[in-house]
Amino acid sequence: MLEINDDTLADIAFDLYYESPAGKHHDHYWAAGVNFWRDYFPPKLHLALLKKTTGDIIHLKAPPGKWVPPHTSTDVRLIDKTCFNGSAPPAPMLQPRAGRFYPTGLLTGIPAVFPQNIKPFRCMSVGPANMVIDMNHALAQIELTLQAKIRQIRPKKTERGGTCRVWLDEIADGPGMQSRANGQPTDFFTSPAFTRIDENPDTDFYARPRLVQHIDECARQLIAQLYGRLIRPRADVLDLMSSWVSHLPPDLNPASLTGLGLNNAELTANKDLTAYVVHDLNRNPRLPFGSACFDAVVCTVSVEYLTHPFSVFDEVARVLRAGGIFIVTFSDRWFEPKVIEIWTQLHMFERMGLVLEYFLKNNRFTKCHTYSARGYPRPAKDKYYPARPLADPVFAVWGARI
Repeated sequence: MLEINDDTLADIAFDLYYESPAGKHHDHYWAAGVNFWRDYFPPKLHLALLKKTTGDIIHLKAPPGKWVPPHTSTDVRLIDKTCFNGSAPPAPMLQPRAGRFYPTGLLTGIPAVFPQNIKPFRCMSVGPANMVIDMNHALAQIELTLQAKIRQIRPKKTERGGTCRVWLDEIADGPGMQSRANGQPTDFFTSPAFTRIDENPDTDFYARPRLVQHIDECARQLIAQLYGRLIRPRADVLDLMSSWVSHLPPDLNPASLTGLGLNNAELTANKDLTAYVVHDLNRNPRLPFGSACFDAVVCTVSVEYLTHPFSVFDEVARVLRAGGIFIVTFSDRWFEPKVIEIWTQLHMFERMGLVLEYFLKNNRFTKCHTYSARGYPRPAKDKYYPARPLADPVFAVWGARI
Protein backbone atom coordinates (compact mmCIF):
# COMPACT_ATOMS: atom_id res chain seq x y z
CA MET A 1 0.00 0.00 0.00
CA LEU A 2 1.26 3.45 -0.88
CA GLU A 3 2.24 5.75 1.94
CA ILE A 4 3.00 9.46 2.14
CA ASN A 5 6.65 10.25 1.41
CA ASP A 6 8.73 12.46 -0.86
CA ASP A 7 7.91 10.29 -3.88
CA THR A 8 4.11 10.41 -3.62
CA LEU A 9 1.30 12.93 -3.95
CA ALA A 10 -1.68 12.95 -1.60
CA ASP A 11 -5.20 14.34 -1.52
CA ILE A 12 -5.95 15.31 2.07
CA ALA A 13 -9.16 16.57 3.65
CA PHE A 14 -8.33 19.09 6.37
CA ASP A 15 -10.87 20.14 8.99
CA LEU A 16 -10.15 23.13 11.20
CA TYR A 17 -12.21 23.44 14.40
CA TYR A 18 -12.40 26.29 16.91
CA GLU A 19 -14.88 28.07 19.14
CA SER A 20 -15.86 31.65 19.87
CA PRO A 21 -18.43 33.19 22.22
CA ALA A 22 -20.83 33.25 19.25
CA GLY A 23 -20.67 29.52 18.53
CA LYS A 24 -18.67 26.65 17.08
CA HIS A 25 -16.81 26.91 13.79
CA HIS A 26 -15.70 24.25 11.31
CA ASP A 27 -13.77 25.02 8.12
CA HIS A 28 -13.14 22.19 5.68
CA TYR A 29 -10.45 22.34 3.01
CA TRP A 30 -9.72 19.78 0.29
CA ALA A 31 -5.98 19.86 -0.45
CA ALA A 32 -5.32 18.14 -3.78
CA GLY A 33 -1.92 16.91 -4.88
CA VAL A 34 0.04 17.67 -1.71
CA ASN A 35 3.72 17.27 -2.56
CA PHE A 36 5.77 16.47 0.53
CA TRP A 37 9.06 16.98 -1.26
CA ARG A 38 8.20 20.57 -2.11
CA ASP A 39 5.21 21.88 -0.09
CA TYR A 40 5.39 23.11 3.49
CA PHE A 41 3.68 22.18 6.74
CA PRO A 42 4.72 23.03 10.30
CA PRO A 43 7.25 20.38 11.38
CA LYS A 44 4.96 18.59 13.86
CA LEU A 45 2.17 18.32 11.29
CA HIS A 46 4.63 17.27 8.57
CA LEU A 47 5.96 14.42 10.72
CA ALA A 48 2.45 13.34 11.70
CA LEU A 49 1.47 12.98 8.02
CA LEU A 50 4.57 11.13 6.83
CA LYS A 51 4.11 7.37 6.25
CA LYS A 52 0.33 7.61 6.60
CA THR A 53 -1.79 5.59 4.16
CA THR A 54 -5.21 6.11 2.56
CA GLY A 55 -7.94 6.34 5.19
CA ASP A 56 -5.64 7.32 8.04
CA ILE A 57 -6.76 10.23 10.23
CA ILE A 58 -4.68 12.44 12.49
CA HIS A 59 -5.74 15.01 15.08
CA LEU A 60 -3.58 17.82 16.39
CA LYS A 61 -4.22 20.79 18.66
CA ALA A 62 -2.34 24.06 18.63
CA PRO A 63 -2.38 26.91 21.16
CA PRO A 64 -3.01 30.45 19.92
CA GLY A 65 -0.27 31.74 17.64
CA LYS A 66 1.27 28.34 16.87
CA TRP A 67 -0.07 27.73 13.34
CA VAL A 68 -0.77 31.35 12.40
CA PRO A 69 1.35 34.40 13.28
CA PRO A 70 1.07 35.12 17.02
CA HIS A 71 -0.92 38.09 18.22
CA THR A 72 1.16 41.20 18.90
CA SER A 73 0.03 44.41 20.56
CA THR A 74 2.02 46.44 18.02
CA ASP A 75 -0.40 45.29 15.31
CA VAL A 76 -3.31 46.88 17.20
CA ARG A 77 -3.11 50.56 16.36
CA LEU A 78 -4.94 53.79 16.99
CA ILE A 79 -5.02 55.73 13.71
CA ASP A 80 -6.61 58.90 12.40
CA LYS A 81 -9.83 58.22 10.48
CA THR A 82 -8.41 60.14 7.53
CA CYS A 83 -5.97 57.23 7.05
CA PHE A 84 -8.92 55.10 5.88
CA ASN A 85 -9.33 55.65 2.14
CA GLY A 86 -12.85 54.37 1.66
CA SER A 87 -13.14 55.95 -1.78
CA ALA A 88 -10.47 53.70 -3.32
CA PRO A 89 -11.50 51.13 -5.97
CA PRO A 90 -13.05 48.60 -6.13
CA ALA A 91 -15.47 49.60 -3.36
CA PRO A 92 -16.00 53.37 -3.39
CA MET A 93 -17.48 55.31 -0.46
CA LEU A 94 -16.84 52.69 2.22
CA GLN A 95 -17.16 53.86 5.81
CA PRO A 96 -15.24 52.05 8.57
CA ARG A 97 -17.56 50.01 10.79
CA ALA A 98 -16.76 48.30 14.08
CA GLY A 99 -15.97 44.60 13.71
CA ARG A 100 -15.64 44.69 9.93
CA PHE A 101 -12.66 43.60 7.84
CA TYR A 102 -11.12 45.69 5.06
CA PRO A 103 -8.13 45.30 2.71
CA THR A 104 -5.00 46.76 4.27
CA GLY A 105 -4.39 48.65 1.02
CA LEU A 106 -7.22 51.03 1.95
CA LEU A 107 -4.98 52.51 4.64
CA THR A 108 -2.80 55.50 3.80
CA GLY A 109 0.04 57.21 5.64
CA ILE A 110 1.05 54.04 7.50
CA PRO A 111 4.61 52.69 7.06
CA ALA A 112 5.03 49.49 4.98
CA VAL A 113 1.42 49.60 3.72
CA PHE A 114 0.96 49.71 -0.05
CA PRO A 115 -2.29 50.10 -2.03
CA GLN A 116 -2.13 46.61 -3.57
CA ASN A 117 -2.11 44.89 -0.17
CA ILE A 118 -5.29 42.80 0.11
CA LYS A 119 -4.46 41.27 3.50
CA PRO A 120 -7.46 42.02 5.73
CA PHE A 121 -7.35 44.09 8.86
CA ARG A 122 -10.18 44.45 11.35
CA CYS A 123 -11.73 47.71 12.45
CA MET A 124 -12.14 47.27 16.20
CA SER A 125 -13.81 50.59 17.03
CA VAL A 126 -14.60 53.94 15.40
CA GLY A 127 -14.62 57.33 17.11
CA PRO A 128 -15.29 60.85 15.84
CA ALA A 129 -11.68 61.38 14.74
CA ASN A 130 -9.84 58.09 15.32
CA MET A 131 -10.28 54.38 14.84
CA VAL A 132 -8.62 51.30 16.32
CA ILE A 133 -7.48 48.68 13.83
CA ASP A 134 -6.20 45.15 14.38
CA MET A 135 -3.76 43.86 11.74
CA ASN A 136 -3.27 40.47 13.43
CA HIS A 137 -4.48 37.23 11.85
CA ALA A 138 -8.17 36.56 12.60
CA LEU A 139 -7.21 33.29 14.38
CA ALA A 140 -4.19 34.69 16.25
CA GLN A 141 -5.80 34.39 19.71
CA ILE A 142 -7.76 31.17 19.18
CA GLU A 143 -6.88 27.58 20.06
CA LEU A 144 -7.18 25.42 16.96
CA THR A 145 -7.88 21.74 16.37
CA LEU A 146 -6.93 20.22 13.03
CA GLN A 147 -8.06 16.91 11.60
CA ALA A 148 -6.41 15.53 8.47
CA LYS A 149 -7.85 12.53 6.63
CA ILE A 150 -5.80 10.94 3.86
CA ARG A 151 -8.20 10.45 0.95
CA GLN A 152 -5.88 9.29 -1.85
CA ILE A 153 -2.19 8.66 -2.44
CA ARG A 154 -0.56 8.23 -5.84
CA PRO A 155 3.01 7.95 -7.06
CA LYS A 156 4.68 10.88 -8.76
CA LYS A 157 5.30 10.50 -12.46
CA THR A 158 7.95 13.17 -12.42
CA GLU A 159 9.26 16.03 -10.29
CA ARG A 160 9.44 19.32 -12.12
CA GLY A 161 9.91 21.66 -9.20
CA GLY A 162 7.60 24.62 -9.21
CA THR A 163 6.12 26.78 -6.49
CA CYS A 164 5.99 25.73 -2.86
CA ARG A 165 2.49 25.66 -1.39
CA VAL A 166 2.23 26.62 2.27
CA TRP A 167 -0.87 24.58 2.98
CA LEU A 168 -1.68 25.82 6.46
CA ASP A 169 -1.67 29.40 5.16
CA GLU A 170 -4.25 28.39 2.54
CA ILE A 171 -6.35 26.41 5.01
CA ALA A 172 -6.39 29.31 7.50
CA ASP A 173 -6.92 32.08 4.92
CA GLY A 174 -10.37 33.40 5.84
CA PRO A 175 -11.38 31.30 8.86
CA GLY A 176 -11.89 33.43 11.96
CA MET A 177 -13.41 36.32 10.06
CA GLN A 178 -16.92 34.98 10.77
CA SER A 179 -16.55 35.45 14.54
CA ARG A 180 -17.23 38.63 16.48
CA ALA A 181 -14.51 40.98 17.68
CA ASN A 182 -14.17 40.77 21.47
CA GLY A 183 -17.62 39.20 21.61
CA GLN A 184 -19.31 42.40 20.43
CA PRO A 185 -21.88 42.50 17.58
CA THR A 186 -20.40 43.50 14.24
CA ASP A 187 -21.77 46.69 12.67
CA PHE A 188 -23.12 45.22 9.44
CA PHE A 189 -26.45 46.99 9.45
CA THR A 190 -25.83 50.71 9.13
CA SER A 191 -27.76 52.06 6.14
CA PRO A 192 -27.69 51.37 3.20
CA ALA A 193 -27.01 47.70 4.06
CA PHE A 194 -30.22 46.34 2.56
CA THR A 195 -30.57 48.46 -0.57
CA ARG A 196 -30.26 46.85 -4.01
CA ILE A 197 -29.49 47.91 -7.56
CA ASP A 198 -32.97 46.82 -8.67
CA GLU A 199 -35.61 47.93 -6.19
CA ASN A 200 -38.52 46.94 -8.44
CA PRO A 201 -40.80 44.16 -7.12
CA ASP A 202 -39.05 40.81 -6.91
CA THR A 203 -42.04 39.18 -8.57
CA ASP A 204 -41.09 41.04 -11.75
CA PHE A 205 -37.46 39.89 -11.70
CA TYR A 206 -38.40 36.27 -10.98
CA ALA A 207 -41.43 36.14 -13.27
CA ARG A 208 -39.55 34.02 -15.81
CA PRO A 209 -38.71 30.54 -14.48
CA ARG A 210 -35.02 29.73 -14.24
CA LEU A 211 -34.74 25.94 -14.39
CA VAL A 212 -30.95 26.00 -14.05
CA GLN A 213 -28.48 25.09 -11.32
CA HIS A 214 -27.01 28.08 -9.51
CA ILE A 215 -24.00 26.23 -8.05
CA ASP A 216 -21.93 23.38 -9.45
CA GLU A 217 -22.52 19.69 -8.80
CA CYS A 218 -19.78 19.41 -6.17
CA ALA A 219 -21.24 22.27 -4.12
CA ARG A 220 -24.72 20.77 -4.41
CA GLN A 221 -23.45 17.45 -3.09
CA LEU A 222 -21.72 19.14 -0.16
CA ILE A 223 -24.93 20.97 0.77
CA ALA A 224 -26.98 17.79 0.47
CA GLN A 225 -24.51 15.98 2.74
CA LEU A 226 -24.76 18.77 5.30
CA TYR A 227 -28.56 18.71 5.27
CA GLY A 228 -28.52 14.93 5.57
CA ARG A 229 -26.25 15.14 8.60
CA LEU A 230 -28.23 17.84 10.42
CA ILE A 231 -31.88 17.01 9.62
CA ARG A 232 -33.36 13.94 11.25
CA PRO A 233 -35.34 11.45 9.12
CA ARG A 234 -39.11 11.87 8.90
CA ALA A 235 -38.88 15.55 9.76
CA ASP A 236 -41.32 18.19 8.57
CA VAL A 237 -39.13 20.49 6.49
CA LEU A 238 -39.69 23.98 5.07
CA ASP A 239 -37.58 24.88 2.02
CA LEU A 240 -37.45 28.66 2.31
CA MET A 241 -36.97 30.67 -0.90
CA SER A 242 -37.35 27.42 -2.79
CA SER A 243 -37.03 26.67 -6.48
CA TRP A 244 -37.22 23.66 -8.80
CA VAL A 245 -34.71 21.73 -6.65
CA SER A 246 -34.48 21.51 -2.87
CA HIS A 247 -30.92 20.19 -2.38
CA LEU A 248 -31.92 17.58 0.21
CA PRO A 249 -30.23 14.17 -0.04
CA PRO A 250 -32.44 11.59 -1.80
CA ASP A 251 -32.35 9.22 1.19
CA LEU A 252 -33.51 11.74 3.81
CA ASN A 253 -37.22 10.84 3.42
CA PRO A 254 -38.80 13.80 5.23
CA ALA A 255 -42.35 13.38 6.47
CA SER A 256 -43.21 16.53 4.51
CA LEU A 257 -41.32 19.05 2.42
CA THR A 258 -43.01 22.41 1.90
CA GLY A 259 -41.56 24.93 -0.52
CA LEU A 260 -41.95 28.69 -0.34
CA GLY A 261 -40.74 30.61 -3.37
CA LEU A 262 -41.47 33.30 -5.93
CA ASN A 263 -42.08 31.39 -9.14
CA ASN A 264 -45.02 29.01 -9.54
CA ALA A 265 -43.50 27.16 -12.52
CA GLU A 266 -40.27 26.46 -10.62
CA LEU A 267 -42.13 25.18 -7.58
CA THR A 268 -44.39 23.01 -9.72
CA ALA A 269 -41.30 21.47 -11.31
CA ASN A 270 -39.89 20.50 -7.89
CA LYS A 271 -41.07 16.89 -7.53
CA ASP A 272 -39.65 16.56 -4.00
CA LEU A 273 -42.15 19.03 -2.56
CA THR A 274 -45.28 17.73 -0.87
CA ALA A 275 -46.75 21.26 -0.82
CA TYR A 276 -45.76 24.73 -1.88
CA VAL A 277 -46.81 28.36 -1.67
CA VAL A 278 -45.85 31.36 -3.78
CA HIS A 279 -44.89 34.17 -1.44
CA ASP A 280 -42.65 37.26 -1.59
CA LEU A 281 -40.71 37.56 1.68
CA ASN A 282 -39.33 40.98 0.78
CA ARG A 283 -42.85 42.32 0.38
CA ASN A 284 -44.33 40.44 3.36
CA PRO A 285 -41.88 38.74 5.73
CA ARG A 286 -44.64 36.93 7.64
CA LEU A 287 -44.67 33.21 6.81
CA PRO A 288 -48.12 31.86 5.86
CA PHE A 289 -47.87 28.91 8.29
CA GLY A 290 -48.98 28.17 11.82
CA SER A 291 -46.63 28.26 14.78
CA ALA A 292 -44.39 25.30 15.66
CA CYS A 293 -45.23 23.25 12.55
CA PHE A 294 -41.74 22.41 11.18
CA ASP A 295 -38.77 20.45 12.52
CA ALA A 296 -36.29 22.02 10.12
CA VAL A 297 -36.06 25.02 7.81
CA VAL A 298 -33.46 25.30 5.06
CA CYS A 299 -32.55 28.33 2.94
CA THR A 300 -30.22 27.52 0.06
CA VAL A 301 -28.21 30.14 -1.90
CA SER A 302 -30.86 32.81 -1.28
CA VAL A 303 -30.26 34.56 2.05
CA GLU A 304 -28.30 37.30 0.26
CA TYR A 305 -31.53 38.61 -1.28
CA LEU A 306 -33.44 39.21 1.97
CA THR A 307 -34.17 42.89 2.62
CA HIS A 308 -35.92 42.20 5.96
CA PRO A 309 -33.80 39.38 7.39
CA PHE A 310 -34.56 40.08 11.05
CA SER A 311 -38.30 39.78 10.46
CA VAL A 312 -37.83 36.60 8.41
CA PHE A 313 -35.62 35.02 11.09
CA ASP A 314 -38.26 35.93 13.69
CA GLU A 315 -40.83 34.16 11.56
CA VAL A 316 -38.62 31.09 11.09
CA ALA A 317 -38.27 30.87 14.87
CA ARG A 318 -42.06 31.06 15.18
CA VAL A 319 -42.79 28.22 12.75
CA LEU A 320 -40.05 25.94 14.11
CA ARG A 321 -40.79 23.47 16.87
CA ALA A 322 -38.63 23.59 20.00
CA GLY A 323 -35.25 22.09 19.16
CA GLY A 324 -35.88 22.50 15.44
CA ILE A 325 -33.00 23.60 13.24
CA PHE A 326 -32.62 26.46 10.75
CA ILE A 327 -29.82 25.92 8.20
CA VAL A 328 -28.69 28.68 5.84
CA THR A 329 -26.28 27.80 3.01
CA PHE A 330 -24.75 29.97 0.29
CA SER A 331 -21.80 30.28 -2.07
CA ASP A 332 -19.99 33.13 -3.84
CA ARG A 333 -22.42 33.63 -6.75
CA TRP A 334 -25.60 35.72 -6.90
CA PHE A 335 -27.89 37.80 -9.09
CA GLU A 336 -26.22 41.21 -9.03
CA PRO A 337 -29.40 43.37 -9.40
CA LYS A 338 -31.11 41.74 -6.40
CA VAL A 339 -28.30 41.11 -3.90
CA ILE A 340 -28.29 43.39 -0.84
CA GLU A 341 -25.58 46.05 -0.77
CA ILE A 342 -23.78 44.83 2.35
CA TRP A 343 -23.28 41.36 0.83
CA THR A 344 -21.16 42.77 -2.00
CA GLN A 345 -18.87 44.62 0.44
CA LEU A 346 -17.89 41.60 2.55
CA HIS A 347 -15.13 39.01 2.42
CA MET A 348 -16.69 35.60 1.77
CA PHE A 349 -15.96 34.49 5.35
CA GLU A 350 -17.45 37.70 6.73
CA ARG A 351 -20.73 36.74 5.05
CA MET A 352 -20.99 33.87 7.52
CA GLY A 353 -20.53 36.47 10.24
CA LEU A 354 -23.38 38.52 8.76
CA VAL A 355 -25.75 35.54 8.74
CA LEU A 356 -24.57 34.57 12.22
CA GLU A 357 -25.58 38.05 13.40
CA TYR A 358 -29.08 37.39 12.03
CA PHE A 359 -29.25 34.34 14.32
CA LEU A 360 -27.71 36.02 17.35
CA LYS A 361 -29.83 39.16 17.08
CA ASN A 362 -32.96 36.99 17.14
CA ASN A 363 -32.30 35.60 20.67
CA ARG A 364 -34.42 32.51 19.94
CA PHE A 365 -31.66 30.31 18.52
CA THR A 366 -28.92 28.44 20.33
CA LYS A 367 -26.08 26.06 19.40
CA CYS A 368 -25.01 28.26 16.50
CA HIS A 369 -22.44 26.84 14.08
CA THR A 370 -20.64 28.02 10.97
CA TYR A 371 -19.17 25.75 8.30
CA SER A 372 -17.20 26.24 5.11
CA ALA A 373 -15.96 23.84 2.43
CA ARG A 374 -13.37 24.87 -0.16
CA GLY A 375 -10.67 23.52 -2.44
CA TYR A 376 -12.56 20.79 -4.28
CA PRO A 377 -11.93 20.39 -8.02
CA ARG A 378 -14.72 21.64 -10.25
CA PRO A 379 -16.39 18.83 -12.22
CA ALA A 380 -14.90 18.72 -15.72
CA LYS A 381 -18.39 18.72 -17.27
CA ASP A 382 -19.31 22.00 -15.56
CA LYS A 383 -19.74 24.90 -17.99
CA TYR A 384 -17.27 27.07 -16.04
CA TYR A 385 -14.48 24.50 -16.22
CA PRO A 386 -11.53 25.04 -16.79
CA ALA A 387 -11.84 28.83 -16.40
CA ARG A 388 -12.75 28.18 -12.74
CA PRO A 389 -10.84 25.01 -11.80
CA LEU A 390 -12.11 24.90 -8.22
CA ALA A 391 -15.68 24.06 -7.29
CA ASP A 392 -17.97 26.71 -5.85
CA PRO A 393 -17.23 27.15 -2.15
CA VAL A 394 -19.96 26.28 0.34
CA PHE A 395 -20.74 28.30 3.45
CA ALA A 396 -23.33 27.48 6.09
CA VAL A 397 -24.69 28.86 9.34
CA TRP A 398 -27.23 27.08 11.50
CA GLY A 399 -28.85 27.25 14.91
CA ALA A 400 -31.43 25.36 16.97
CA ARG A 401 -34.74 26.87 18.11
CA ILE A 402 -34.77 27.40 21.86
